[in-house]
Amino acid sequence: MMKPNLAAPLLLGFALYATGSAFAEDTNQTPPWDQADAIYGEDAMADARRDVLAEGGDQKSFYILFNQLEAQMSDEGDSLYWNGQAWDGGDINKLWFKSEGRASLNGEGVDDAEIQALYSRAVAPFWNVQAGVRYDIEPDSLAHGVVALNGLAPYWFEVDASAFLSEKGDVTARIEAEYELLLTQRLILQPRIEANLSAQDIPERETGAGLSTLDAGLRLRYEIRREFAPYVGVEWQSAFGETRDMIKAAGGEGDDIVFLVGLRTWY
Repeated sequence: MMKPNLAAPLLLGFALYATGSAFAEDTNQTPPWDQADAIYGEDAMADARRDVLAEGGDQKSFYILFNQLEAQMSDEGDSLYWNGQAWDGGDINKLWFKSEGRASLNGEGVDDAEIQALYSRAVAPFWNVQAGVRYDIEPDSLAHGVVALNGLAPYWFEVDASAFLSEKGDVTARIEAEYELLLTQRLILQPRIEANLSAQDIPERETGAGLSTLDAGLRLRYEIRREFAPYVGVEWQSAFGETRDMIKAAGGEGDDIVFLVGLRTWY
């Protein structure tokens, strides 16, 4: 019968004891925050972390969304309305474009149209601060500075609030909020509200100080595909205060009920 070889277990036990004793004696040494730094070095790991962020956590993307591309029909006349945006960038920094406008379907041309170019920075989960310029193509050429905040409020309300300073010194603001209620996986009801405000009267634009206009509507869409969803809806559009008086003085109405047929699409 062979005798057991005790040398290997004794040597292994001694090595473990010595290692543990050395670690216990070095109580004043602070371990690195990441053990990989101790092996590969802080500089090498900093480069690796930047690569991981670029490839996995800060991927660049391009996105186009027409939230509203619709025909609006009312007693005041029929028009084509669009509200779209696009952005390019990563999770933190983006170049963001917005456009909104209305054109008559009765052959009277474009009533109003604007485009915005903004730098967008994420400041919290689901929230972005934006700054840039807005240029009005119609009713007259006019440039504005823009500061905006958009994101997802509690209870999943999408909010977009913007303040504008025109080259003439006029201060205005716009607040938009919407919510998506899933009736089924494809049928979605979207309540939406938009308010426009002004710090002063702007007679050439039929805009009075305070709350100038308010639009509140419902849109019911069916997502044939997620990126292709026709919808129908109804919207109440109203003017207030001096704005209402200016519109009536020009022969218009202070409020209107509008029926909508449109398409929501994104790429």
